[in-house]
Amino acid sequence: MKILQTLNHRILFLLATILVLPVLPFFSIFRMILKLFGKTIEFNNEKKRSYFMDVIVNHWISDTTSAQNNRAFVYFLFPTLSAFTLFVMVPFFHGMYLSMTNWTGLNTGREIFTGFDNYRTILGDFRFGYSLIRTGIYSVLNILVINVVAFLLALLVTQNLKLKNIYRAGFFMPNLIGGLVLGYIWQFLFNRAIVQFGGIFSTSILNSGSTALFGLIIVVTWQYAGYIMMIYIAALQNIPQDLIEASKIDGANAIQRLKTITLPLVAQAFTVAMFLTLVTSFKQFDTVMSLTQGGPATIMPQWIGNFYNLAEMPVVQSTNLVAINIYQEAFSRYQMGVGQAKAIVFFAFLLVISLLQVYYNKRREIEL
Repeated sequence: MKILQTLNHRILFLLATILVLPVLPFFSIFRMILKLFGKTIEFNNEKKRSYFMDVIVNHWISDTTSAQNNRAFVYFLFPTLSAFTLFVMVPFFHGMYLSMTNWTGLNTGREIFTGFDNYRTILGDFRFGYSLIRTGIYSVLNILVINVVAFLLALLVTQNLKLKNIYRAGFFMPNLIGGLVLGYIWQFLFNRAIVQFGGIFSTSILNSGSTALFGLIIVVTWQYAGYIMMIYIAALQNIPQDLIEASKIDGANAIQRLKTITLPLVAQAFTVAMFLTLVTSFKQFDTVMSLTQGGPATIMPQWIGNFYNLAEMPVVQSTNLVAINIYQEAFSRYQMGVGQAKAIVFFAFLLVISLLQVYYNKRREIEL
Protein backbone atom coordinates (compact mmCIF):
# COMPACT_ATOMS: atom_id res chain seq x y z
CA MET A 1 0.00 0.00 0.00
CA LYS A 2 2.85 2.34 0.88
CA ILE A 3 4.57 1.60 -2.46
CA LEU A 4 1.34 2.40 -4.32
CA GLN A 5 0.95 5.66 -2.42
CA THR A 6 4.54 6.65 -3.23
CA LEU A 7 3.94 5.86 -6.89
CA ASN A 8 0.77 8.00 -6.91
CA HIS A 9 2.69 10.90 -5.36
CA ARG A 10 5.41 10.64 -7.99
CA ILE A 11 2.85 10.61 -10.79
CA LEU A 12 1.09 13.65 -9.29
CA PHE A 13 4.44 15.42 -8.89
CA LEU A 14 5.25 14.78 -12.54
CA LEU A 15 1.83 15.99 -13.70
CA ALA A 16 2.08 19.12 -11.57
CA THR A 17 5.53 19.86 -12.98
CA ILE A 18 4.38 19.38 -16.58
CA LEU A 19 1.37 21.62 -15.95
CA VAL A 20 3.27 24.46 -14.33
CA LEU A 21 6.35 24.63 -16.63
CA PRO A 22 4.64 26.26 -19.66
CA VAL A 23 2.89 28.93 -17.56
CA LEU A 24 5.71 29.64 -15.12
CA PRO A 25 7.39 32.43 -17.17
CA PHE A 26 4.03 34.18 -17.66
CA PHE A 27 3.29 33.85 -13.95
CA SER A 28 6.63 35.47 -13.12
CA ILE A 29 5.93 38.33 -15.54
CA PHE A 30 2.54 38.78 -13.88
CA ARG A 31 4.20 38.97 -10.45
CA MET A 32 6.68 41.58 -11.71
CA ILE A 33 3.82 43.72 -13.02
CA LEU A 34 2.07 43.48 -9.66
CA LYS A 35 5.28 44.54 -7.88
CA LEU A 36 5.44 47.65 -10.10
CA PHE A 37 2.07 48.67 -8.65
CA GLY A 38 3.17 47.82 -5.13
CA LYS A 39 1.16 44.63 -4.84
CA THR A 40 2.28 41.09 -4.05
CA ILE A 41 0.81 37.60 -4.01
CA GLU A 42 0.75 36.06 -0.55
CA PHE A 43 0.80 32.29 -0.03
CA ASN A 44 -0.58 30.88 3.19
CA ASN A 45 1.78 27.98 3.94
CA GLU A 46 -0.41 26.83 6.82
CA LYS A 47 -3.39 26.31 4.55
CA LYS A 48 -4.24 22.69 3.97
CA ARG A 49 -4.00 21.75 0.29
CA SER A 50 -4.03 18.61 -1.81
CA TYR A 51 -0.69 17.03 -2.65
CA PHE A 52 -1.05 18.23 -6.26
CA MET A 53 -1.56 21.90 -5.29
CA ASP A 54 1.08 21.62 -2.58
CA VAL A 55 3.67 20.64 -5.21
CA ILE A 56 2.73 23.59 -7.42
CA VAL A 57 2.82 26.14 -4.60
CA ASN A 58 5.81 24.96 -2.53
CA HIS A 59 8.03 23.79 -5.36
CA TRP A 60 7.33 26.40 -8.02
CA ILE A 61 5.38 29.58 -7.25
CA SER A 62 5.96 30.41 -3.58
CA ASP A 63 8.73 32.65 -2.22
CA THR A 64 10.69 29.85 -0.54
CA THR A 65 14.34 29.36 -1.43
CA SER A 66 13.57 26.01 -3.02
CA ALA A 67 10.87 27.45 -5.27
CA GLN A 68 13.07 30.40 -6.29
CA ASN A 69 15.91 28.02 -7.22
CA ASN A 70 13.49 25.88 -9.23
CA ARG A 71 12.22 28.91 -11.12
CA ALA A 72 15.76 30.10 -11.85
CA PHE A 73 16.56 26.63 -13.21
CA VAL A 74 13.55 26.77 -15.52
CA TYR A 75 14.42 30.25 -16.77
CA PHE A 76 17.89 29.13 -17.80
CA LEU A 77 16.45 25.96 -19.33
CA PHE A 78 13.55 27.68 -21.07
CA PRO A 79 15.32 28.73 -24.36
CA THR A 80 16.62 25.22 -24.99
CA LEU A 81 13.40 23.61 -23.79
CA SER A 82 11.39 25.86 -26.10
CA ALA A 83 13.51 24.91 -29.11
CA PHE A 84 13.25 21.22 -28.21
CA THR A 85 9.49 21.49 -27.87
CA LEU A 86 9.08 23.43 -31.11
CA PHE A 87 11.38 21.36 -33.32
CA VAL A 88 11.13 17.89 -31.74
CA MET A 89 8.06 17.38 -29.58
CA VAL A 90 5.52 19.25 -31.73
CA PRO A 91 6.58 17.49 -34.98
CA PHE A 92 6.62 14.15 -33.15
CA PHE A 93 3.04 14.43 -31.88
CA HIS A 94 1.91 15.89 -35.19
CA GLY A 95 3.53 12.90 -36.86
CA MET A 96 1.61 10.57 -34.57
CA TYR A 97 -1.61 12.23 -35.75
CA LEU A 98 -0.56 11.98 -39.41
CA SER A 99 0.17 8.29 -38.95
CA MET A 100 -3.56 7.85 -38.33
CA THR A 101 -4.64 9.61 -41.54
CA ASN A 102 -4.63 8.85 -45.26
CA TRP A 103 -1.96 11.50 -45.86
CA THR A 104 -0.22 11.10 -49.23
CA GLY A 105 1.69 14.37 -49.36
CA LEU A 106 -0.63 15.60 -52.11
CA ASN A 107 -3.68 15.98 -49.87
CA THR A 108 -2.01 18.05 -47.16
CA GLY A 109 -4.68 19.83 -45.14
CA ARG A 110 -7.38 17.50 -46.46
CA GLU A 111 -6.31 14.32 -44.68
CA ILE A 112 -8.99 11.97 -43.42
CA PHE A 113 -8.58 10.41 -40.00
CA THR A 114 -8.44 6.63 -40.41
CA GLY A 115 -7.56 5.51 -36.90
CA PHE A 116 -5.22 2.54 -36.73
CA ASP A 117 -5.72 1.42 -40.35
CA ASN A 118 -2.13 2.30 -41.25
CA TYR A 119 -0.82 0.25 -38.34
CA ARG A 120 -2.95 -2.71 -39.42
CA THR A 121 -1.47 -2.31 -42.90
CA ILE A 122 2.02 -2.53 -41.41
CA LEU A 123 1.21 -5.82 -39.66
CA GLY A 124 0.51 -7.42 -43.04
CA ASP A 125 3.44 -5.80 -44.86
CA PHE A 126 5.94 -8.63 -45.31
CA ARG A 127 8.51 -6.26 -46.83
CA PHE A 128 8.53 -4.14 -43.68
CA GLY A 129 8.82 -7.28 -41.54
CA TYR A 130 11.73 -8.47 -43.67
CA SER A 131 13.41 -5.04 -43.37
CA LEU A 132 13.01 -5.09 -39.60
CA ILE A 133 14.57 -8.54 -39.36
CA ARG A 134 17.44 -7.63 -41.70
CA THR A 135 18.02 -4.45 -39.69
CA GLY A 136 18.18 -6.50 -36.49
CA ILE A 137 20.70 -8.93 -38.00
CA TYR A 138 22.78 -6.10 -39.43
CA SER A 139 22.71 -4.18 -36.13
CA VAL A 140 23.83 -7.14 -34.01
CA LEU A 141 26.73 -7.93 -36.35
CA ASN A 142 27.65 -4.28 -36.77
CA ILE A 143 27.65 -3.58 -33.03
CA LEU A 144 29.90 -6.57 -32.35
CA VAL A 145 32.36 -5.83 -35.16
CA ILE A 146 32.62 -2.09 -34.53
CA ASN A 147 33.14 -2.43 -30.77
CA VAL A 148 35.68 -5.25 -31.09
CA VAL A 149 37.68 -3.38 -33.76
CA ALA A 150 37.42 -0.07 -31.87
CA PHE A 151 38.54 -1.64 -28.59
CA LEU A 152 41.50 -3.39 -30.25
CA LEU A 153 42.52 -0.12 -31.93
CA ALA A 154 42.24 1.67 -28.58
CA LEU A 155 44.48 -0.94 -26.95
CA LEU A 156 46.98 -0.49 -29.77
CA VAL A 157 47.22 3.30 -29.69
CA THR A 158 47.45 3.45 -25.87
CA GLN A 159 50.71 1.49 -25.96
CA ASN A 160 54.11 3.17 -25.95
CA LEU A 161 54.30 3.71 -29.71
CA LYS A 162 56.32 6.49 -31.30
CA LEU A 163 53.62 7.58 -33.75
CA LYS A 164 50.54 6.75 -31.67
CA ASN A 165 49.01 10.23 -32.09
CA ILE A 166 49.30 9.92 -35.87
CA TYR A 167 47.69 6.48 -35.67
CA ARG A 168 44.83 7.90 -33.62
CA ALA A 169 44.23 10.67 -36.15
CA GLY A 170 44.42 8.21 -39.03
CA PHE A 171 41.94 5.79 -37.50
CA PHE A 172 39.56 8.66 -36.70
CA MET A 173 39.74 10.31 -40.15
CA PRO A 174 37.14 8.07 -41.92
CA ASN A 175 34.50 9.31 -39.49
CA LEU A 176 34.87 12.79 -40.99
CA ILE A 177 33.74 11.56 -44.41
CA GLY A 178 30.02 11.83 -45.07
CA GLY A 179 28.03 8.62 -45.43
CA LEU A 180 26.95 9.34 -49.01
CA VAL A 181 30.51 10.04 -50.19
CA LEU A 182 31.78 7.03 -48.28
CA GLY A 183 29.23 4.75 -49.94
CA TYR A 184 30.23 5.84 -53.44
CA ILE A 185 33.94 5.44 -52.64
CA TRP A 186 33.51 1.89 -51.37
CA GLN A 187 31.11 1.03 -54.19
CA PHE A 188 33.95 1.84 -56.60
CA LEU A 189 36.41 -0.20 -54.51
CA PHE A 190 34.14 -3.24 -54.32
CA ASN A 191 32.95 -3.14 -57.94
CA ARG A 192 36.04 -1.89 -59.80
CA ALA A 193 39.20 -2.20 -57.71
CA ILE A 194 38.99 -5.34 -55.56
CA VAL A 195 37.58 -7.48 -58.39
CA GLN A 196 40.87 -6.93 -60.28
CA PHE A 197 42.59 -9.33 -57.87
CA GLY A 198 40.56 -12.21 -59.37
CA GLY A 199 39.99 -15.55 -57.68
CA ILE A 200 37.55 -15.29 -54.80
CA PHE A 201 37.49 -11.53 -55.34
CA SER A 202 36.44 -11.77 -58.98
CA THR A 203 32.79 -11.11 -58.08
CA SER A 204 31.87 -8.00 -56.12
CA ILE A 205 30.58 -8.62 -52.63
CA LEU A 206 27.75 -6.18 -53.40
CA ASN A 207 26.36 -8.31 -56.24
CA SER A 208 25.01 -11.10 -54.05
CA GLY A 209 22.10 -10.83 -51.63
CA SER A 210 23.87 -13.17 -49.20
CA THR A 211 27.07 -11.07 -48.97
CA ALA A 212 25.98 -7.46 -49.59
CA LEU A 213 25.14 -7.00 -45.91
CA PHE A 214 28.70 -7.94 -44.96
CA GLY A 215 29.99 -5.37 -47.43
CA LEU A 216 27.88 -2.73 -45.69
CA ILE A 217 29.26 -3.83 -42.30
CA ILE A 218 32.83 -3.47 -43.60
CA VAL A 219 32.14 0.07 -44.81
CA VAL A 220 30.37 1.25 -41.65
CA THR A 221 33.03 -0.33 -39.43
CA TRP A 222 35.77 1.44 -41.40
CA GLN A 223 33.90 4.71 -40.92
CA TYR A 224 32.71 4.44 -37.33
CA ALA A 225 35.32 2.34 -35.48
CA GLY A 226 37.69 5.29 -35.14
CA TYR A 227 35.02 7.38 -33.42
CA ILE A 228 34.17 4.62 -30.92
CA MET A 229 37.92 4.09 -30.44
CA MET A 230 38.19 7.58 -28.93
CA ILE A 231 35.66 6.63 -26.24
CA TYR A 232 37.68 3.54 -25.32
CA ILE A 233 40.92 5.52 -25.33
CA ALA A 234 39.48 7.95 -22.78
CA ALA A 235 38.41 5.02 -20.58
CA LEU A 236 41.75 3.20 -20.89
CA GLN A 237 43.72 6.31 -20.00
CA ASN A 238 41.69 6.65 -16.77
CA ILE A 239 42.85 3.26 -15.51
CA PRO A 240 45.27 3.82 -12.60
CA GLN A 241 48.74 2.81 -13.73
CA ASP A 242 49.69 1.60 -10.26
CA LEU A 243 47.14 -1.23 -10.67
CA ILE A 244 48.79 -2.26 -13.93
CA GLU A 245 52.25 -2.13 -12.37
CA ALA A 246 51.10 -4.10 -9.32
CA SER A 247 49.58 -6.80 -11.52
CA LYS A 248 52.83 -7.09 -13.50
CA ILE A 249 54.78 -7.48 -10.27
CA ASP A 250 52.34 -10.22 -9.20
CA GLY A 251 53.07 -12.05 -12.46
CA ALA A 252 49.79 -11.44 -14.33
CA ASN A 253 50.11 -11.77 -18.08
CA ALA A 254 48.44 -9.49 -20.65
CA ILE A 255 45.29 -11.63 -20.94
CA GLN A 256 44.85 -11.76 -17.17
CA ARG A 257 45.32 -8.01 -16.86
CA LEU A 258 42.78 -7.45 -19.61
CA LYS A 259 40.21 -9.72 -17.95
CA THR A 260 40.60 -8.67 -14.30
CA ILE A 261 41.59 -4.99 -14.57
CA THR A 262 40.97 -3.43 -17.97
CA LEU A 263 37.53 -4.78 -18.85
CA PRO A 264 35.91 -4.07 -15.43
CA LEU A 265 37.30 -0.52 -15.37
CA VAL A 266 36.13 0.34 -18.90
CA ALA A 267 32.67 -1.24 -18.49
CA GLN A 268 31.06 2.20 -18.45
CA ALA A 269 32.64 2.99 -21.81
CA PHE A 270 31.15 -0.22 -23.24
CA THR A 271 27.68 0.96 -22.20
CA VAL A 272 28.09 4.30 -23.98
CA ALA A 273 29.77 2.82 -27.07
CA MET A 274 27.21 0.06 -27.49
CA PHE A 275 24.35 2.54 -27.15
CA LEU A 276 25.84 4.79 -29.83
CA THR A 277 26.52 1.93 -32.23
CA LEU A 278 23.07 0.45 -31.59
CA VAL A 279 21.26 3.68 -32.48
CA THR A 280 23.54 4.37 -35.45
CA SER A 281 23.10 0.85 -36.84
CA PHE A 282 19.31 0.91 -36.64
CA LYS A 283 19.11 4.36 -38.25
CA GLN A 284 21.56 3.58 -41.06
CA PHE A 285 20.39 5.32 -44.24
CA ASP A 286 22.83 7.44 -46.23
CA THR A 287 25.60 4.84 -46.56
CA VAL A 288 23.10 2.16 -47.63
CA MET A 289 21.51 4.50 -50.15
CA SER A 290 24.80 5.30 -51.88
CA LEU A 291 26.42 1.87 -51.53
CA THR A 292 23.65 -0.56 -52.53
CA GLN A 293 20.41 1.47 -52.91
CA GLY A 294 18.84 -1.26 -50.77
CA GLY A 295 19.76 -4.08 -53.15
CA PRO A 296 20.67 -6.50 -54.56
CA ALA A 297 17.52 -8.55 -55.02
CA THR A 298 17.15 -11.90 -53.31
CA ILE A 299 14.43 -14.40 -52.44
CA MET A 300 12.75 -13.94 -49.08
CA PRO A 301 13.66 -16.71 -46.60
CA GLN A 302 11.08 -19.47 -46.29
CA TRP A 303 10.49 -19.00 -42.55
CA ILE A 304 9.58 -15.31 -42.98
CA GLY A 305 7.22 -16.15 -45.83
CA ASN A 306 5.57 -18.85 -43.71
CA PHE A 307 4.99 -16.30 -40.95
CA TYR A 308 3.04 -14.13 -43.42
CA ASN A 309 1.31 -17.18 -44.98
CA LEU A 310 2.79 -16.51 -48.43
CA ALA A 311 2.30 -19.23 -51.03
CA GLU A 312 5.37 -18.18 -53.01
CA MET A 313 8.48 -16.47 -51.69
CA PRO A 314 8.65 -12.95 -53.21
CA VAL A 315 11.74 -11.10 -54.37
CA VAL A 316 13.03 -8.64 -51.75
CA GLN A 317 16.00 -6.28 -51.47
CA SER A 318 18.73 -7.76 -49.27
CA THR A 319 19.97 -4.47 -47.71
CA ASN A 320 16.57 -2.78 -47.54
CA LEU A 321 16.90 -1.69 -43.92
CA VAL A 322 14.03 -0.10 -42.01
CA ALA A 323 15.11 3.49 -42.72
CA ILE A 324 15.23 2.74 -46.46
CA ASN A 325 11.85 0.99 -46.32
CA ILE A 326 10.25 3.98 -44.58
CA TYR A 327 11.78 6.38 -47.12
CA GLN A 328 10.49 4.33 -50.06
CA GLU A 329 7.02 4.03 -48.54
CA ALA A 330 6.73 7.76 -47.99
CA PHE A 331 8.58 9.30 -50.94
CA SER A 332 8.51 6.63 -53.66
CA ARG A 333 5.00 5.24 -53.17
CA TYR A 334 3.63 8.52 -51.74
CA GLN A 335 2.01 6.77 -48.78
CA MET A 336 3.08 9.37 -46.23
CA GLY A 337 0.61 8.22 -43.59
CA VAL A 338 1.77 4.61 -43.77
CA GLY A 339 5.39 5.75 -43.83
CA GLN A 340 4.80 7.88 -40.75
CA ALA A 341 3.17 4.92 -39.00
CA LYS A 342 6.22 2.81 -39.82
CA ALA A 343 8.44 5.54 -38.38
CA ILE A 344 6.43 5.56 -35.13
CA VAL A 345 6.66 1.76 -34.86
CA PHE A 346 10.37 1.95 -35.60
CA PHE A 347 10.82 4.62 -32.92
CA ALA A 348 9.00 2.52 -30.31
CA PHE A 349 10.99 -0.59 -31.25
CA LEU A 350 14.31 1.26 -31.08
CA LEU A 351 13.35 2.89 -27.77
CA VAL A 352 12.62 -0.48 -26.15
CA ILE A 353 15.79 -2.09 -27.52
CA SER A 354 17.93 0.87 -26.39
CA LEU A 355 16.50 0.85 -22.87
CA LEU A 356 17.03 -2.89 -22.57
CA GLN A 357 20.60 -2.55 -23.80
CA VAL A 358 21.43 0.22 -21.32
CA TYR A 359 19.72 -1.68 -18.47
CA TYR A 360 21.64 -4.88 -19.24
CA ASN A 361 24.98 -3.07 -19.59
CA LYS A 362 24.43 -1.20 -16.33
CA ARG A 363 23.85 -4.51 -14.57
CA ARG A 364 27.01 -5.92 -16.15
CA GLU A 365 28.96 -2.90 -14.88
CA ILE A 366 27.95 -3.81 -11.32
CA GLU A 367 28.77 -7.48 -11.83
CA LEU A 368 32.20 -6.71 -13.27
